[in-house]
Order: sequence, then structure tokens, then C-alpha cells
Amino acid sequence: MSRNSPWPDERLVKAAQDGNISSLTAVIVESQPHVRRFALSLCATPQDAEDAAQEALIILYRKIGTLRASGALASWMFRIVRNECLRHLRLLASASASASVAEEAGSDPAPSAETSVLRRLDAERIAVAVSGLPRDQRQVLIMRDVQGYPGRLVAQSLGLSNAAMKSRLHRARAALRQALATDEAAEGEALP
Repeated sequence: MSRNSPWPDERLVKAAQDGNISSLTAVIVESQPHVRRFALSLCATPQDAEDAAQEALIILYRKIGTLRASGALASWMFRIVRNECLRHLRLLASASASASVAEEAGSDPAPSAETSVLRRLDAERIAVAVSGLPRDQRQVLIMRDVQGYPGRLVAQSLGLSNAAMKSRLHRARAALRQALATDEAAEGEALP
């Protein structure tokens, strides 16, 4: 299927919503390249993108009947893929935060419920900010800072020179700091 292939037409989507299995299969097959392309542009790694695309197609299969307008398939699928990519990012951020908290805590007692909630909210804010980065910056930042891969491995796996990887990482960190500072400033203005 070509890069410019259209999304399934409304009649096909409507037939799929009405329970026609062959139409549903066609909708999934025709949607798949678009869903994968969108996932690759949003998710941090190709593996996360593949997982998000598969999950989105499963949701399409299970819940096509809940789609309100047959012409809204593309935006519905994009929302599902975005949410799946964010979920993967949250899982990475939370696993990373849990590991660092465990290292810091040592034999300290478990954190309070309030502390746990605040950490989850911080992880959520960071995940949203990271997902807003351009794909090339997001990939480098997640591989280096979240997954902890050595710089040379990150550069090699992305086909970059070490200097190019460092430059992207620097830009990603600066953009992330800016996004988080803007978010904090907006929250401060919203408080009474």
C-alpha cells in the first residue's frame, strides 16, 4: 500500500460498524499503514511504536461500534495511538522513577500516599512534555536518559555521529526544561 493511500471510505467503516466482518477486516488492513506511520512519529522507539500500533488496531477491532461518525476514523485512531505512546512513556518514566526512589530510599520506610501521588503527577507531566518533543530529540532523550543506554550505543543505533547524538540530546534536554518551566508557570498562574 502506498504512502498516500487513503483511509477507508465511510461506507466501508459504516459496514464494519454494523458488524460486517469482511468490511471490518478491510478497515483494519487499510488503516494499518497510517496507524504505524503515526506511531513511529510519536513513540520513542520503533518497538514502542509497533506495540502502540498493534494496540490501536486491536482497539479498532473491538470498539469500532463506538465510533460516532464514520468519517472520524483517522482522528479517532490518531488519538488512540497518541494515548498508547503516552502510556508507554509513562511506564518508562515511572519505572525509572521507581528505580531511583528505591536507590535513594535504601532502608527508609515507604513513601506517603501524598508523596506517591505527587511523583505520579510529575511523571505524567514529564511524559506529556517528552511526547511533545520532535521525534529525533525524543528518541535520543529516551534512549539516553530514561533507558540509560551509553551515548555511543545511542548514536550507533540511530545512525548518528557521537557529536550529532550529543547535540540532539542537548537540544532535547533544553526543550524539555523549557516545556516543564512553561507548564509550571501556567500552573502557578492558575492557582488562586
